[in-house]
Amino acid sequence: MLFPERVESLRMKHETLDNEVRVESRRPLPDATVLKKLKLEKLRVKEEIDRLARA
Repeated sequence: MLFPERVESLRMKHETLDNEVRVESRRPLPDATVLKKLKLEKLRVKEEIDRLARA
């Protein structure tokens, strides 16, 4: 995958994860484990975007 395509793919994944976090958070009884996993994955993706931006 080319560099710009990789960054765009990661941005889309980050946005998807953000939406999933929002949906889970709004449930009457949000699952803390699911939220933690989603947030960790979102952070990992953001760090990868930042790393690629500096390259």
